[in-house]
Amino acid sequence: MPYPDRFYPVVDSIRSLIELSNLGVGTIQLRVKNLEEHQAEALAREAVESVAGTATKLVINDYWKAAIAAGAAHLHLGQEDLATADVAAIRRAGLTLGLSTHDEAELETALAHKPDYIALGPIYPTTVKTMRFGPQGLDRITAWKKRIGAIPLVAIGGITLERAPQVYAAGADSIAVVSDIANADDPETRVRDWLAHEPSGE
Repeated sequence: MPYPDRFYPVVDSIRSLIELSNLGVGTIQLRVKNLEEHQAEALAREAVESVAGTATKLVINDYWKAAIAAGAAHLHLGQEDLATADVAAIRRAGLTLGLSTHDEAELETALAHKPDYIALGPIYPTTVKTMRFGPQGLDRITAWKKRIGAIPLVAIGGITLERAPQVYAAGADSIAVVSDIANADDPETRVRDWLAHEPSGE
């Protein structure tokens, strides 16, 4: 299977991680903000243990030291975290590295680190968190993909299952999903619908 998978949910708890892993989700990011380092390490260790022996590829968000200590395989960093991270240590530990981008300068910074994927967002308006950047739109996906070539492109921000076909068609290799699952009346069914979805043309 490719990394990251076409459907790439982002969750904020071990419970959600386990639930989605049990549904057969291939790539899941665990994103929990504002933890002390010892809390982050404990969470990362629990997360790694929770999906051990499954097909799920667990991505730890932000806490690179905790990810290394916990023996995680995959890491995602935003630009602020990237600025203070020891990328050489991350690579020595064997972790893959995904990086967030929002503008040309951030893309240049990200590409300099030879990431395993590039994330672009928010594609649509989102209420998940306050953003310094406005919606990127579909044309930016196409431009980014042309620029980065073979590096996988992850689109994130306000993307619903109904919007997914046009996001894939614009050039996204993967879609990171937060609120479309978290706010669904029946999250399990929504996840199954995403897993059953095949982008047009494939």
